[in-house]
Amino acid sequence: MPSFDGGEDLLDPTVPPALVEARGLTKEYPREGGVTRVVDDVSFAILPGETLGLVGESGSGKSTVARMLLRLVEPTVGEVCFEGEPLPPASSARMRGLRRRMQIVFQDPYAALNPRMRVREILLEPFRIHREPPAEGVQARLHELLHSVGLDESALMRYPHEFSGGQRQRINIARALALRPSFLVLDEPVSALDVSVGAQVINLLRDLQRKLGLTYLFISHSMPVVRYLSTRIAVMRQGRIVEIGDTEQITSAPRHEYTKELLRAVEE
Repeated sequence: MPSFDGGEDLLDPTVPPALVEARGLTKEYPREGGVTRVVDDVSFAILPGETLGLVGESGSGKSTVARMLLRLVEPTVGEVCFEGEPLPPASSARMRGLRRRMQIVFQDPYAALNPRMRVREILLEPFRIHREPPAEGVQARLHELLHSVGLDESALMRYPHEFSGGQRQRINIARALALRPSFLVLDEPVSALDVSVGAQVINLLRDLQRKLGLTYLFISHSMPVVRYLSTRIAVMRQGRIVEIGDTEQITSAPRHEYTKELLRAVEE
């Protein structure tokens, strides 16, 4: 019976079906004289409603894994399954439909927003791309999105440069939630913010998860932030997952030396 690095047996009837599964993901890029392998045989499952924290130093392959999960980057080897079905080709109509259910919040709240677009246009963009007007009406949905991230409708006619970094990241989160996805990839969403503002955004993400039943892959190089938000933690080093388990087990009784190093760095 197949099992993943976390030890969960996906055929165990006591374990709910995974929302997202990575199966043997490997990504290589050509280079002069050969290839560079940036992700090497990565497997894990994310259950509905949980947060899997993916932690590791810069260059460990975390963001490449995230992009493969969303079909933004094609794996060299391996597959991604969503709700038990392998993801179709990136250019297919079915994949375009699935993108409504799978969204990403990027690291840089400044670069992720078009400076020439007002917030109203930014939030309307997902509806235009997918040709799916909100059932409750445009204005009602935009107000709902802004209120859900702690902003009000006065933001709609303003440009990104008129907001602080934390407010911009809230707008990014609102845009990601526009089409009511079930799965969000959070790629270092607070690393560009100062500590107090980042803590507010993390608490917002926790509240949204509870209210909306969201499932997260939360990527960070910060073990304390991952520990606070995550149900389980996967530790990544040099393209491979070296340890994965419940947050309590990983942080209180780590098995791999690299995990111990990350935890010791927090204590120093």
